[in-house]
Amino acid sequence: MGCGLLIQITPQLRILVAVEAIDARKGIDSLAQLCREKLDADPFSGCLFIFRSRRGTAIKILAYDGQGFWLATKRLSKGRFQWWPTGTEATQTLRAHQAQLLLAAGNPDAEAPPTWRPLNP
Repeated sequence: MGCGLLIQITPQLRILVAVEAIDARKGIDSLAQLCREKLDADPFSGCLFIFRSRRGTAIKILAYDGQGFWLATKRLSKGRFQWWPTGTEATQTLRAHQAQLLLAAGNPDAEAPPTWRPLNP
């Protein structure tokens, strides 16, 4: 991720979504511990970890940038995050455009437009 001032979601960034919901009151230390124990991942690896609250109204993002942890929360004012991964694995990997759709409360499985297209059809 580098040592920038903001969390940037780039195509090179590894993005892991925790399948199991969490207690939304968890902070940096508790989420880092979940990464190690439940997700079998190193919280210092530079990955972006995305967690969902039990009610599905909020997500938390944990990232380490080489200097410290970032913790971001998005809580929807109406509704819930409708899409969330399921399965037997602890995490699911997302690509950058899928993470951006998820953060907009959309469906990351939806077909995305091509990354390049001509300006004149």
